[in-house]
Amino acid sequence: MSWRAAVVTFPGSNCDRDMAVALERVSGTLAIRVWHGDAELPERLDFIALPGGFSYGDYLRSGAMAAVSPIMRAVAAAAGRGVPVLGVCNGFQVLTEARLLPGALLRNAGQTFVCRDVRLRVETSQSLFTASYSAGQEITIPVAHHDGNYFADEATLDRLEGEGRVAFRYLTGCNGSRRDIAGVLNAAGNVLGMMPHPERAVDPAHGGTDGLTLFESALGALVGA
Repeated sequence: MSWRAAVVTFPGSNCDRDMAVALERVSGTLAIRVWHGDAELPERLDFIALPGGFSYGDYLRSGAMAAVSPIMRAVAAAAGRGVPVLGVCNGFQVLTEARLLPGALLRNAGQTFVCRDVRLRVETSQSLFTASYSAGQEITIPVAHHDGNYFADEATLDRLEGEGRVAFRYLTGCNGSRRDIAGVLNAAGNVLGMMPHPERAVDPAHGGTDGLTLFESALGALVGA
C-alpha cells in the first residue's frame, strides 16, 4: 500500500530533509515536499509532518509567523478530517501557535539551548503515533531546542492527563516543561506535537532507533485502517 506523506518546509526549517528521509525509510515511498506558501496540500495524503528548525528566524515568537502561513489553513483542514499530523520541535511550536494543540512553548528554564539525547517515558500506547510502543516504555530520543518549555494552565494540564493526551514525558527533566511533558496529542488523537526529534533516531548510525517505532506506528495505523 502506497503511503502518501508530506513534509512542509518553512523559511528557516532545517530538519525537513531528515524528516523526509525518516518517512521514506519506514514506508519505502518518497515524501512529498510542500512549501509554506502553497495554498493547498496534495490530494489523498495519509500523513503530514511539520519539521524542526527556526521558521522565520523565530522572530516574534517561535512558530508564530509560520502558524499563519498559507499552507497552515490546509493543514488545519486536513487535521480536521482526521489526517495524522506530526509536529516536531519547531513544528510543535507551530501547532500550538495555530491552536491545533493546547499550551505554548516558552524559553527553556535557565535560558540555555539544550542539545543532547534525553530519556523519555511513553505515557500512552492508545494513539496512532504510539501504538507500537508499550505504555511506560522508556526510550531515548535527541532534543535540540531553545524554546521547548511546555506550558499550560493547571486545568488544561489536568485535562490532558485525564484524557490520556500526554504522549511522552521527560524522565530526568530537560527544559522546565510543566509536569515534564515532552509531547501532547489533540482531542481526536491524530495530531501530535513533541519537542524531541524521532527522525534523528531511525538508524543505528544515529546511536539508536527508538524514533523509528513512532513512524512504524503511524504506518501500521494506515495499513490496518
